[in-house]
Amino acid sequence: MPLGRIAFLGSGETSLAGGRIFEALARLLPSPVRIAILETPAGFELNSAQVAGRVGEFLATRLQNYKPVIDIVPARKKASSFSPDDPEIIEPLLYADMIFMGPGSPTYAIRHLRDTLAWDLIRARHRLGATLIFASAATISIGAHALPVYEIYKVGQDVHVVGGLNLFADYGLHLSFIPHWNNAEGGADLDTSRCFVGMERFNQWCDLVPVENTTLGLDEHTGIIMDLENGVCEVSGISSVSIVRECDPEIYPSGSKFELRELGEFAVPDPLQSGIRTDAWDMVVNAPPLEDDKPSKQVIALAEKRQAARDVKDWAESDRLRDEIAALGWTVQDGRDSYKLVRGDR
Repeated sequence: MPLGRIAFLGSGETSLAGGRIFEALARLLPSPVRIAILETPAGFELNSAQVAGRVGEFLATRLQNYKPVIDIVPARKKASSFSPDDPEIIEPLLYADMIFMGPGSPTYAIRHLRDTLAWDLIRARHRLGATLIFASAATISIGAHALPVYEIYKVGQDVHVVGGLNLFADYGLHLSFIPHWNNAEGGADLDTSRCFVGMERFNQWCDLVPVENTTLGLDEHTGIIMDLENGVCEVSGISSVSIVRECDPEIYPSGSKFELRELGEFAVPDPLQSGIRTDAWDMVVNAPPLEDDKPSKQVIALAEKRQAARDVKDWAESDRLRDEIAALGWTVQDGRDSYKLVRGDR
């Protein structure tokens, strides 16, 4: 199963530029597109459901040609009635083709996703082909090292580094992310670039992260799409993305592409599920079919015959039965010792 794509937006997930990125990714997914939107980054806000819901409403309209099925996932806070460890609350992640997280607090998202069932399900679904999209605060939280924006900009704490969720550690990359890279809301009097902390304080933060770290700075209304299977990154939107090594940026304008290895040596985890706890992996691989995704007895019988052929290494018969199953509208996803049936258009 191919790895899913990963996209990051500097801001504007419900803008024209953000919509184009969502649509470019939805176009590559089966229809109907199942989309899960996590509330976690904004889980401390009383209106977190509305924050996520606005994104859902935008996607329902923007992606209407792809028949989106949208679930808001209220995984707001650990050890609460809306916990990211509650299997019922996070069930939509098991079926999502696209998973989105956006506005809120980076450090809150880190605290309430790290080492949770939800975070392992997100990573497992990505390894089985789901697209991940992060914007704004969520973009910061995904990196190896996070910029604690509110703690510095609003609370007045000294510049410091917070360990992030470090998604790309699974693939041997040491990446961090800064959205709102070119923000200019402060006008001529106040430097609000580098996600509102300004150049001077960003440079202090940059000096604190390890030398092997690479930071991606994402301009507003601009994003990057990472195609991990083909090793290509593409910049999309109205401005540019900066690759920062040792605090020295290299700028890639919208429309440009570069190889993933520009960000470091990339490697797929082996075995496939390493780094993800067994119960989470099993939940994803063995997720029961949805009511509208159940195969007929005929399809199940053919799949069982195919599994028997595979067990005796009769690959010709296995391929023939796979094609027969496909003709009935189903695809067989093989696991190590078992299989899963999914609709052919999914």
